[in-house]
Amino acid sequence: MDDNCSNQVAKQTTNSVVKQTPACIGRFAPSPSGPLHFGSLVAAIASYMVAKSNGGRWLVRMEDLDPPREVAGAAQQILTSLESFGLYWDGEVVYQSQRQSLYQQKLEELIRQKIVYYCSCSRRAIENRNQAVYDGHCRGQLKADRLNSQAVRIMFAGGFECFDDQLCGHCQFYSKADKQDFIIKRRDGLFAYQLAVVCDDIEQGVDHLVRGMDIIDSTPRQNYLYHCFAKAPPIYYHIPLVLDGAGRKLSKSSGAPRLNENNKTDLLLKAFSHLGQKVDAAMLDADSEELIAYFEKHWQTELIK
Repeated sequence: MDDNCSNQVAKQTTNSVVKQTPACIGRFAPSPSGPLHFGSLVAAIASYMVAKSNGGRWLVRMEDLDPPREVAGAAQQILTSLESFGLYWDGEVVYQSQRQSLYQQKLEELIRQKIVYYCSCSRRAIENRNQAVYDGHCRGQLKADRLNSQAVRIMFAGGFECFDDQLCGHCQFYSKADKQDFIIKRRDGLFAYQLAVVCDDIEQGVDHLVRGMDIIDSTPRQNYLYHCFAKAPPIYYHIPLVLDGAGRKLSKSSGAPRLNENNKTDLLLKAFSHLGQKVDAAMLDADSEELIAYFEKHWQTELIK
């Protein structure tokens, strides 16, 4: 993105005012690679509140596409934690691991459009050849017969490098890395995040997408997939990340601790504060469900900074 942009996005204050929208469908889609941590709680609350404050529905989906990264029992731990904090989802929980047929169907749709190809390039080869930016080396090769250990890439077209975000304003991506052909099915046969998340959000009718700033650079690629499937992309809200003491994103991979559910009120108040929300002093001793109910009525998306 533009070097002059702060917080990784081009931000236009004239576009950053959030307007109330009709009833919507939002979702929270954690990876079961560990228990819920504070950063995940913030993302869950933000997505929940955007949906509920607009009279909408809030869905939960487990992004368990990558078995080697999954921690046994983590999915249930996450669901239990959400409920303990008063965050109740609508409908059944969806598991990506059970939706392989949907992803394959959508992949075949892209194959019929003749915009995908097989790629045998390793990460090291790409790095050595073009400084880790894929250069279309395998375009035009192996479109009919797939050999072993090949990924499937999609030809990324121009025109999707910019979009409007409800919190960040107008976002524009400029780098070659943001415009490269990207993988939609991995060499090990697993479907890639970019394809699966778009297929799921389309199928579930998600139209208000709240997620962390760390995923904002995926938006151009996902908007391109929406275009390929002739569907409108959702309304985006990219929220500020929770950082640790070293300024790094709080995450499971960096050892973020599991939430202390004996301290739910303080954690919720801290999460709402991170999201710019103000609480009445009378609510400081409220329990978790009372706090969630309070903010459903008093939530202000435009306060998120």
